[in-house]
Amino acid sequence: MSEQREMSGILSRNDKRESEKQPEFRGECTIEGKAYRISAWVKEGKSGKFMSLAFDGKKPAPRRYSDTGMVIGLDRYGKML
Repeated sequence: MSEQREMSGILSRNDKRESEKQPEFRGECTIEGKAYRISAWVKEGKSGKFMSLAFDGKKPAPRRYSDTGMVIGLDRYGKML
């Protein structure tokens, strides 16, 4: 997926849903430079159907180390290659 624009996001149907507790839709968004995961459920209320959303901060990818002990993807000063 390409990088999200600020204050925007995307939702897609969750094809791997196996129970009512799992979200019907999943996606991601960017707010103030921080990436979030979005989970969404379609619910029924007094006024009709609505979507309930939950946001979760995305966790950074785990660091991988080379045989020399350096983090893969970073130079010796810790900057991205």
